[in-house]
Amino acid sequence: MTRSTYAPPATHGSVMLIHRLDRIARRRSEIALAPLGLRKRQVVALMILREHGAIAQGALGETLRLDPANMVGLLNELEDQGLLDRRRDPEDRRRHIVELTPEGIAALERAQEALAGVQNYVLAGLDDDERCKLHELLVRAAQEHAAEVYVPATESEACAEE
Repeated sequence: MTRSTYAPPATHGSVMLIHRLDRIARRRSEIALAPLGLRKRQVVALMILREHGAIAQGALGETLRLDPANMVGLLNELEDQGLLDRRRDPEDRRRHIVELTPEGIAALERAQEALAGVQNYVLAGLDDDERCKLHELLVRAAQEHAAEVYVPATESEACAEE
């Protein structure tokens, strides 16, 4: 049988458990990020910029799966907070290049500390090895949907170091 047509009976509820944990993680993340003046989508944009460095605005929008109008709004918010710089591409004046500022790097670090607390809460029932294994499995599952899911490279570094 192929993967797409078969799931062992014991795992039929996995998607529902993921949904339930996602609801908890989303709400806790919103609460944790609110004092920082950030939303999850903004944090993901900052993570991509840190990972890739200066990047074309359009490429960032594609990675985030945002249409251009929503992308401009997101970047305006982050730029207004001083977390990124946007400048014209000297090689193509129609394009903008987006880059993290030192303030953006600091804000991202604070956000990741806050989100680490959320992760600890959501995954409290797992030890470090189980958390690494879960992360590995989620990355593998996400790779099947690479066109739809951004997987930050930095998340798996902690498990790889052990």
